[in-house]
Amino acid sequence: MASQFARMVELVDTPDLKSCGPCGRAGSSPAPGTKAKLIYQFRFLFLGMFTVYAISSISPNYIYVGLTSDLKARIRRHNNGQERTTKPYAPFQLICYEECENRERARIREKYCKSGSGKESLRKIRNKIPLDNSGRS
Repeated sequence: MASQFARMVELVDTPDLKSCGPCGRAGSSPAPGTKAKLIYQFRFLFLGMFTVYAISSISPNYIYVGLTSDLKARIRRHNNGQERTTKPYAPFQLICYEECENRERARIREKYCKSGSGKESLRKIRNKIPLDNSGRS
């Protein structure tokens, strides 16, 4: 992450990018393939959309709630046993997800879903859908 931040600082300071004010952001219409594209990717990585998701274990009665910026990759990691907290309960099926405009709002929603009333709502949703025994959602 530090290298990405350093790369962004380096790109913002380059003279070939036009600034749109005191914040130092790149211009709104950079030429294709220029360094401004990397700045946009950096901003999306840390300021972009986040997804709050709930997955249910196929065999034991277990629901996990988390947040991510790449839902498909995250579920794949859960099902492959690459996440320490969910490894004993794999495989999983996605039972619901919600996209949020920023990390702060996603974190608030995640905290609610992890609360008692949030988990109860997730149990009701899980009980309405048939679980796929293959672990794919």
